[in-house]
Amino acid sequence: MKKAFLFLVGSLLMLVRVAGDPRVHTVNITCGHQLEHNSSIFVPNFVTTMENISEQMRTSGFGLAVTGSGLDINYGLAQCYGDLSLLDCVLCYAEARTLLPQCYPYNGGRIYLDGCFMRSENYSFFGEYEGPEDRAVCGNGTRKNSSFQESARKAVMRAVASAPSNGGYARVQVQVSGAANKSAYVLVNCWKTLNSSSCEACLANASASILGCLPWSEGRALNTGCFMRYSDKDFLNKEPGKGRSRGMIAAIVVSVVSALVVLAVGIVIGTRVWKQRSIERKRRGSNDAEKLVKTLNDDSLNFKYSTLEKATGSFDEANKLGQGGFGTVYKGVLPDGREIAVKRLFFNNRHRAANFYNEVNIISSVEHKNLVRLLGCSCSGPESLLVYEFLPNQSLDRFIFDSAKAKTLTWEKRYEIILGTVEGLVYLHEQSKIRIIHRDIKASNILLDSRLRAKIADFGLARSFQEDKSHISTAIAGTLGYMAPEYLAHGQLTEKADVYSFGMLLLEIVTGRQNNRSKNSEYTDSLLTIVS
Repeated sequence: MKKAFLFLVGSLLMLVRVAGDPRVHTVNITCGHQLEHNSSIFVPNFVTTMENISEQMRTSGFGLAVTGSGLDINYGLAQCYGDLSLLDCVLCYAEARTLLPQCYPYNGGRIYLDGCFMRSENYSFFGEYEGPEDRAVCGNGTRKNSSFQESARKAVMRAVASAPSNGGYARVQVQVSGAANKSAYVLVNCWKTLNSSSCEACLANASASILGCLPWSEGRALNTGCFMRYSDKDFLNKEPGKGRSRGMIAAIVVSVVSALVVLAVGIVIGTRVWKQRSIERKRRGSNDAEKLVKTLNDDSLNFKYSTLEKATGSFDEANKLGQGGFGTVYKGVLPDGREIAVKRLFFNNRHRAANFYNEVNIISSVEHKNLVRLLGCSCSGPESLLVYEFLPNQSLDRFIFDSAKAKTLTWEKRYEIILGTVEGLVYLHEQSKIRIIHRDIKASNILLDSRLRAKIADFGLARSFQEDKSHISTAIAGTLGYMAPEYLAHGQLTEKADVYSFGMLLLEIVTGRQNNRSKNSEYTDSLLTIVS
């Protein structure tokens, strides 16, 4: 079977499901000022609240939940704006759910996206409609003439007047005088926990602040009990309650496929030599404690801490290769002259310890030309270390996002890197003794050898599961912007999580642009939106 082609098709299909959706843009995140009381209680309460809300969002586009008691109680609210379909609502909530935990260790926060709102606190805020953090966010786009400004004012006032008696929701379009194809578009939405009078008061405050954004072409009011937006662009969904139009989906498919079809054909040809996987795979058993201890105590894997400390010059800053979420990597030279890469992890919490043992356990059981080779580890010193083969060109992101180095990556080289990454993933998913999902495929985790051949690295988040399991339920982990919406929304892990991440990586390699989902960039489009 043409595994690489199926990977590419799977990536395209998953990208189509979310490409071109402008309503998951983060407008603002506001965190509280009170630290959580007891993290061992607060975090599970927060997670449970979000899970309970998630179930409601899938059916109604709105959710409330309360978990716990006392100082660690957690109140949560989430709501999509009235013109979103349920599919888009679930995706918007998944994005908000991933971003809001950035407020931790503070026990409260709220996030406004262009399609939904979410808030979490340690007290009941459901009836609040105003507060000191209410604000207007003005777009830095086009300065509009007086005709547009008058139309925008009319649209805002009409929406404010109609929403309280319409479940707190209204959408209005007012044509600009003297411009046949120009209009002002407005959306307003109160939270469903407010009564009509509170909604009316919230919208009155919001309208007063948002009109201060004129003459600019965009304005948003982010109030405690409501959201309001005006724009000179038609951002409203055309058919409330329905999915995207066939035309839009077709346009997305064409735009993505046209950019990648040549690569797809090449991958199909290049993978004809792959062998079919065996019908029977050995069941997973490598996570058993006894096997793990045996792995770590194996003479061929064990390194003395003192040996690695000397090899890296006592972890000299000059030998530092890079730093990630789970540790710092240094170049080292062993007494026999071999060059190595040493990942240094400090165990300041049990999660990092679990990632260390997970990485040793998984990567020591697999071997493939497109996977970084684990040479050993050290867990007897003051800190735990992983030892890998040294790759002189380091990671892919240092090339494709650097204007000078990118010139060295010809289309032929980029194709080889894509193909190598695909082969490594197919091995993990289909051909290894245990079924492995990487969960963090991105450019910084694709290393390049001296010939610029791709090798997948960093298995700290990887998970393995049995052949007869269609998925496993697990805590969400990965890098924002590369995680599949289905995984974010439901927490069910399958190979599709890696397929989606690979699709994002594929777009980055082809376009040379990074998928930027920084919370500090208020209106930054994702790469998906740009290519569509």
